[in-house]
Amino acid sequence: MIKRCPITPEDHRQQARRRLPRFLADYIEGGAGQERTLRANDQAWAEWCLRQRVLVDVDHIDTTATLAGKACAMPLALAPIGLAGMSARRGEVQAVQAADHANIPFTLSTVGVCSIAEVAAAARAPFWFQLYMLRDRGIVEALLEQAWAAGCQTLIFTIDLPMPGSRHRDVRNGIGQPGWKPQCLKAMDLLSRPRWLWDVAVRGKPLSLGSMTDHVASAVDPSAFQRWVDQQFDASVTWADIAWLRDLWPGQLILKGLLDEVDARAAVEANADGLIVSNHGGRQLDSVAGTATRLPDIVQAVEGQVPVWVDGGVRSGIDVFKALALGAQGALIGRPWVWALASGGEPALRALLDVFQQELRIAMALTGTTRLADIGPHCLDTEMRKP
Repeated sequence: MIKRCPITPEDHRQQARRRLPRFLADYIEGGAGQERTLRANDQAWAEWCLRQRVLVDVDHIDTTATLAGKACAMPLALAPIGLAGMSARRGEVQAVQAADHANIPFTLSTVGVCSIAEVAAAARAPFWFQLYMLRDRGIVEALLEQAWAAGCQTLIFTIDLPMPGSRHRDVRNGIGQPGWKPQCLKAMDLLSRPRWLWDVAVRGKPLSLGSMTDHVASAVDPSAFQRWVDQQFDASVTWADIAWLRDLWPGQLILKGLLDEVDARAAVEANADGLIVSNHGGRQLDSVAGTATRLPDIVQAVEGQVPVWVDGGVRSGIDVFKALALGAQGALIGRPWVWALASGGEPALRALLDVFQQELRIAMALTGTTRLADIGPHCLDTEMRKP
């Protein structure tokens, strides 16, 4: 039987769910609470309509952009995803290679499976590193030293996680839960996916949190590491800690997780080099607005003093176009790239990124724009926006 080729993020999501253990698929896909914000992210982009224009010379379209000083083929980056390396064998390595091929940035999570050194050995260009603030500042300093030594020049600091959100799918699937029943649930999930067991769990060893193994003895035990993380996430972090981090990090410092104009202006005052409008993919506080809804006000609040990017629900090159029209300098995708990896590894992710770029080119052509600088609010049909 000839199988249909997955094209869109949704195609890859469906195929990924057939290949991943359920607890892992739900971990990637799920959001906080009733997942209202998870759905709102998608819907917020859908509510914006584009203005189609005709008889404009669009023979030469340029999608190139500059993100955090890096010349890119398009204004798109791969967002940090914790445990992404469990979606495919040495997943973060495959992802950075696909990103290099597409000439866009890749961001390695603090809690990625592959270490900073392993990703650096596979990368052809500098990648970005994402950091959580931990109570043990010595570990933070060591991670930053490793990242800088590996050639990372851009730090994405996630500021919307003083404590993890209520992710009910994870609890239902037994993640982080004690007792024999959760263990049995996960074992049944694993046994139902023998291909994943062999290709990822066996051939892809070690399934540890690579960048943390030098600092935390339990980094090879997900349950033990989860308990350590619960103790280490620092709910006392304030803007004073951003100042400390700013003094410590010599490269670009991008703050990720802003949804409010007051916080955006504070980030500018803290000398951030850029902001990412983000609600953590709907995984933190449920019932906050979709990021496309908050983006215009935050762009207006910072008054062009720093670049503004956005993530959350970006599922196509058309969504990237809309992000630019709303004032962002670029967008990041999270779940789509992990779904593609789980669906078919690096080749599938390369193909998905090609689709994003082609969709962006088509959107530019049919709205009469040839350069990213020409994309603006005038490209949106505000009268047709759903209330």
